[in-house]
Amino acid sequence: SLFSLSFLKDCTWQVKNDFAFFFFFFQQNNAIKTYKYNAFSFLPMNLFEQFKRAANFYFLILLILQAIPQISTLAWYTTLFPLLVVLGITAMKDLVDDVVRISRATVSSLFKVTKWKEIQVGDIIRLKKNDFIPADILLLSSSEPNSLCYVETAELDGETNLKFKMALEITHQYLQRENALTTFDGFIECEEPNNRLDKFTGTLFWRNTSFPLDADKILLRGCVIRNTDFCHGMVIFAGADTKIMKNSGKTRFKRTKIDYLMNYMVYTIFVVLILVSAGLAIGHAYWEAQIGNNSWYLYDGEDYTPSYRGFLNFWGYIIILNTMVPISLYVSVEVIRLGQSYFINWDLTTTLNEQLGQIHYIFSDKTGTLTQNIMTFKKCCINGQIYGEWKPLLGPRECPVDFSWNMFADGKLAFYDHYLIEQIHSGKESEVRQFFFLLAVCHTVMVDRIDGQLNYQAASPDEGALVSAARNFGFAFLARTQNTITISELGTERTYDVLAILDFNSDRKRMSIIVRTPEGNIRLYCKGADTVIYERLHQMSPTKQETQDALDVSIFASETLRTLCLCYKEIEEKEYEEWNKKFMAASIASTNRDEALDKVYEEIEKDLILLGATAIEDKLQDGVPETISKLAKADIKIWVLTGDKKETAENIGFACELLTEDTTICYGEDINKILKLKFPRTEEERRMRTQSKRRLEARKEQRQKNFVDLACECSAVICCRVTPKQKAMVVDLVKRYKKAITLAIGDGANDVNMIKTAHIGVGISGQEGMQAVMSSDYSFAQFRYLQRLLLVHGRWSYIRMCKFLRYFFYKNFAFTLVHFWYSFFNGYSAQTAYEDWFITLYNVLYSSLPVLLMGLLDQDVSDKLSLRFPGLYVVGQRDLLFNYKKFFVSLVHGILTSMILFFIPLGAYLQTVGQDGEAPSDYQSFAVTIASALIITVNFQIGLDTSYWTFVNAFSIFGSIALYFGIMFDFHSAGIHVLFPSAFQFTGTASNALRQPYIWLTIILTVAVCLLPVVAIRFLSMTIWPSESDKIQKHRKRLKAEEQWKRRQVFRRGVSSRRSAYAFSHQRGYADLISSGRSIRKKRSPLDAIIADGTWLRNILMISNGDKIVLKTLQCKKNTHTKKNSNVIAKPNAPQWTLFQQLLPSCDVNEIWENCKTASKSPIKIN
Repeated sequence: SLFSLSFLKDCTWQVKNDFAFFFFFFQQNNAIKTYKYNAFSFLPMNLFEQFKRAANFYFLILLILQAIPQISTLAWYTTLFPLLVVLGITAMKDLVDDVVRISRATVSSLFKVTKWKEIQVGDIIRLKKNDFIPADILLLSSSEPNSLCYVETAELDGETNLKFKMALEITHQYLQRENALTTFDGFIECEEPNNRLDKFTGTLFWRNTSFPLDADKILLRGCVIRNTDFCHGMVIFAGADTKIMKNSGKTRFKRTKIDYLMNYMVYTIFVVLILVSAGLAIGHAYWEAQIGNNSWYLYDGEDYTPSYRGFLNFWGYIIILNTMVPISLYVSVEVIRLGQSYFINWDLTTTLNEQLGQIHYIFSDKTGTLTQNIMTFKKCCINGQIYGEWKPLLGPRECPVDFSWNMFADGKLAFYDHYLIEQIHSGKESEVRQFFFLLAVCHTVMVDRIDGQLNYQAASPDEGALVSAARNFGFAFLARTQNTITISELGTERTYDVLAILDFNSDRKRMSIIVRTPEGNIRLYCKGADTVIYERLHQMSPTKQETQDALDVSIFASETLRTLCLCYKEIEEKEYEEWNKKFMAASIASTNRDEALDKVYEEIEKDLILLGATAIEDKLQDGVPETISKLAKADIKIWVLTGDKKETAENIGFACELLTEDTTICYGEDINKILKLKFPRTEEERRMRTQSKRRLEARKEQRQKNFVDLACECSAVICCRVTPKQKAMVVDLVKRYKKAITLAIGDGANDVNMIKTAHIGVGISGQEGMQAVMSSDYSFAQFRYLQRLLLVHGRWSYIRMCKFLRYFFYKNFAFTLVHFWYSFFNGYSAQTAYEDWFITLYNVLYSSLPVLLMGLLDQDVSDKLSLRFPGLYVVGQRDLLFNYKKFFVSLVHGILTSMILFFIPLGAYLQTVGQDGEAPSDYQSFAVTIASALIITVNFQIGLDTSYWTFVNAFSIFGSIALYFGIMFDFHSAGIHVLFPSAFQFTGTASNALRQPYIWLTIILTVAVCLLPVVAIRFLSMTIWPSESDKIQKHRKRLKAEEQWKRRQVFRRGVSSRRSAYAFSHQRGYADLISSGRSIRKKRSPLDAIIADGTWLRNILMISNGDKIVLKTLQCKKNTHTKKNSNVIAKPNAPQWTLFQQLLPSCDVNEIWENCKTASKSPIKIN
């Protein structure tokens, strides 16, 4: 049902409900594959992906080489068994992850129920209430009046409020029945598939007439049908052509910094392995030439030259020393990450945990991430008068306005200015009623009734808060149709004709509605940003300056309130008729329709009369300032990226303590001067700039680098008015030029690009849907959980992974390099120093469990101390615990341990005789002695590396040693040799060797020489050069006692952890008082009761002197209250006494002064 025209035209996408048309010009179906495998492709594809890892492919080559008898001295199963275990565990993990991805969905069409993937472009489908929309479809009809359809777009744009779509009147009229839908032969010509969610341009050709199509008639994939029993639509875009898929962006495979470092170290080990094998092969060739050819008893029946024997031995040593490259390293890392992710209690990823301990920069959204995205109507300015401040003479501060007189009040609004209610009821100022009427009528909110109660669904939380406020103040929005809107005005229902809706967009920054009153008057109501409204006001519009003062930093903006200006205009009938003709022509324009409409809107939105401004509050989330403070102490820099205006973004910075009064702020214009950015202004400059693209790109990169260098020198960065794409670009700049580990956190669909771009993406499951959560690596409910994620779990994961890797490399070097020392005594013949089965099980059973448990459970300090001392976090940022230096330390440690493990038993076995008179110095007994000493040494070494001991750790260490001896005695028994004589050749070796005390003394000596230097070095290091965690561990008992004492002290003082909303203000005033907890109101007691109780009184002497206030406090006991400075008590009937008694508990100078000025215009003296 779809093809593209080859000639140039704005609308080149054509759709028709015709199967033959679809069959011949098919391009895209609706199938979206979210999984990687199917039943047939799983095994080959998974093995192919696993063998793309260098280590796995390396061991596959080794397995092939071990099958060649001339090369290998090691049994093939020693490599096969570990390789199968690694491949099997990884395959099971991949299979489980892929099963989770498979989603199955169905959709109800006209004649049958079908799966999403079977839908094709041009199909007519029926959707029911609460169905997800499977493709981008044109709405044809619905069960609602005028074929309205309500959709929730949370998965698309992050907004949980409902939006409405409306079908064309022609399709609404003729396409309600199924038989009419089956014969629908309309032809649609529209734009090509694109990622613009808010725009659509097309034309429907049907019944010899063309009808314009726009975004209001399109239902997009990913939305949900709400409050609509059913609807019908024609599929326009399907599958990967849908707008949501065009916006999905490229999903990047994220790997940690340690992953990259680990790969480089494995490559380094490869190089070392090749060099060592080559050196030993040369040694064997030399030995063969000097000794081997002259020793008749070494003749093997093959007349190979010494150089050829050396070549064969090169591959033999590659096989023997293969354990230098740890085959179980990758699978062990995956197991540890999986376990850590369960401890963290998030299961979106299992591969990035240790990277959480290395974050340098956090990029955060503002709305819904730092703030709650729950809007509350706080204040307003009407006709130059500010409402919303508490006025003591009109009611106590604890008592909000009583809305019980209003039958439509929802009971959720807490408003404390009783004077505004008096103004509404009195009707003395018509502007007050006009103000709330505008809020009730100028919007795109949807309404329905649930159990008799009004339920609003708004396009944004701001708009919902404003309409709900109007409802509570007596102007309730009740219902709407395509052409009318019904309002309850103080109990009286009135219906207005809606002549036009001039909708909001990001360029206009305003919306307007034109209505006709029941009396026949035409009026335009408009609300929008102050910058665009003030440009369109009438020259004689009153209260412009007073409203501007309210919007200024000193009142609304300083409290980070979100503001909108309200205005109106009377329109003559003739003026409207002329404008409406232009409006209708622009509405059906086939090209540049949006620009034409904007031009028409501009003609009518002028000479407006200002009514006032609204101020709604978006509170900070709990714990945001404390979290930012702790992260800053951990040397993590936080950048806030928001679409809000500069003033609001700046004030949020002060509210969350990202900025302080001592902060020097550089604004955008200042940065341009510092960076000396010059942008082309004239055509000549543009022509000069475009002459050399290479030079232009170089300058662009230099400007970007300069910007990043300057911004990274700042303690905090706030980017305002940024788009989703710009958010991702800022993150990418820091990644590119600073090579720093980044974390992005957001809650909306507009944060998805940023989350995908950063090394770590965190989604907040808040008010803006689940789009950010589904694209993130980790998710939780509030920003404050970030401090525990990073400072506790991230830091622990980093430390555990670093300890694991250092120990893993150490134990493999100690195990493998024994073969190297043994080569000097066996003619470099690639002979193994251990039993084959010991080589097979060493990494799988004998030494795996303790290191895995350390990687899962170890912690240097407790979680409480990790949060108390954020400075501990810097070790991960600086890569102090795992780097090339630490790697070579592990290499040297492994080399020394292997030397001790080989040479001490070698010296003990030389020229010795056992208690039975037999020499114990045979090869098999020697192999058992080295293996036993190795297992005890490496398991005790993990004990020395463990900081946090549990029963599980101790059991794993001693259990691994016991398991080794149990399996060894079993494998060396006669019974298993009888069953498998070629595989088990060390018959009786363990029982014969380990029954002699001399062997046990040798093992104990070897273990002691390996471990005692480590103990001594650790002791000296912690004593002379202790780290920060060492110091905290040393004093952890005292710190724990201090923490408990502080908790008791806080509880006894009764300090509340609840933050006041006024902490948004960074100006001198109430902020410090309220945020400190002293503003918490306690129940007032009469003055006589306070005196009778014998408590101390604070008498206040306040004298007015212009704008200056003098405060004097004296302490007096009840029996001395007749002193000169307490004569207020002797005059209980004075007018000032009532006011003083009312204000006594607050003891706030500014508050008392304001109340005194309110009570009397003349200066007041209170003794």
